[in-house]
Amino acid sequence: MFVLLMRYLRGYLRICVTSTSPERFLNLCRNRGILLWGLSPRGRDYEMYISIRGFRKLKPVLKKTQTKVVIEERFGLPFFLHRYRKRKMFFCGAAGCAAIIYLLSLFIWNIHIDGNQTRTDETILAFLEEKHTVHGMLRKDVDCEQIVKDIRQQFDDIIWVSAYVKGTRLMIQVKENSDTITMPATGMEKPSDIVADKDGVVTEIITRKGVPLVHAGDEVKKGDLLVSGRVEVQNDSKEVTGYQYQTADADVFVQTVRPYEETMECTYEKKIYTDKEKRKYYLKVKDTKVSIGTTKNQYRHAERRTEEHRWKLGEHFELPVSHGVEIEREYRLEKKRYQKEEVQAMLSENFHRFCGELEKKGVQILENNVKIHIGQNLAAAKGTLTLIEPAGEQRETEIIEVQQKTEGEQ
Repeated sequence: MFVLLMRYLRGYLRICVTSTSPERFLNLCRNRGILLWGLSPRGRDYEMYISIRGFRKLKPVLKKTQTKVVIEERFGLPFFLHRYRKRKMFFCGAAGCAAIIYLLSLFIWNIHIDGNQTRTDETILAFLEEKHTVHGMLRKDVDCEQIVKDIRQQFDDIIWVSAYVKGTRLMIQVKENSDTITMPATGMEKPSDIVADKDGVVTEIITRKGVPLVHAGDEVKKGDLLVSGRVEVQNDSKEVTGYQYQTADADVFVQTVRPYEETMECTYEKKIYTDKEKRKYYLKVKDTKVSIGTTKNQYRHAERRTEEHRWKLGEHFELPVSHGVEIEREYRLEKKRYQKEEVQAMLSENFHRFCGELEKKGVQILENNVKIHIGQNLAAAKGTLTLIEPAGEQRETEIIEVQQKTEGEQ
């Protein structure tokens, strides 16, 4: 492959040799270091390939052997350039384009972050910028190992990080610890009670730690103590001699009645688009934008849309260049009225979505008394839901000091 490439770059010829002593011709070429290849007979003549440098050495050999040579075809870069010698600007442009592409390939133009759920791309990119890892930096300056260490040290909920360079992109993959999302931060664990966070009737209570103070069937109000984190310590005489404190832990379910109401207008304004629009085309190189056209208009109502496309060579070689168009399109508003069936469908869909969100939270719906009422201008879904839902929130336990009796006290 390398030999073929060098032959193309230096140029070579296909020649036809006519000689009375071809063996002597070939021997002299060999003695003078003239390389010939692809030798094949053609009647009394011979066809072969020879380099440009070898062809220039043929003159004394041709005289000695009384040989005639005819050039049949020329190959290689020198002949290509000679053929298009009047198009110098084309070759200059091609060379310049190749040089620009090479220079652009030396930089990082895109930092791609994958796997983050709770941390946004902007948060991680802002942190990387503090560590001097930014778009437009040289590829050779990217320290992937240091990036991994910095991210692991900064974000405790990220348990695994991978960073590598692919083309002009810096690829960062992270994995977050889902346990840290749901577990509350507890520092020093303090004794606490469970109190009601809503009014209702207790339907079930399962206590794991603490002293339950209510039972199934009891009616509770918001703020009532449900499970105490203070456990009495009694002596043989059933006297309280002290308390043990712990964090109360229990599942408490109460039956509640929750009101539900949603209203909507029976009329709406529909956008009717016209054929009038303004377009502004632009070319953006990094933060510099050059545009043609304008979106300035006298439209009463207009909708703006932007379409932008990033330039790239292949899948991962992204360039800091993009082009796009900004479109300002006129529309007018026309007042419309929903059909009765549409209103019912929309209110029903919203109500079912609300019920679905409750069920995801572990709420059981016992009774549904929500009705839809449609008036001239307004429609409403209104009523009550009878629910069984988890109840209870933590509250710090009050610490009681118990005075020990002395021997003289009764």
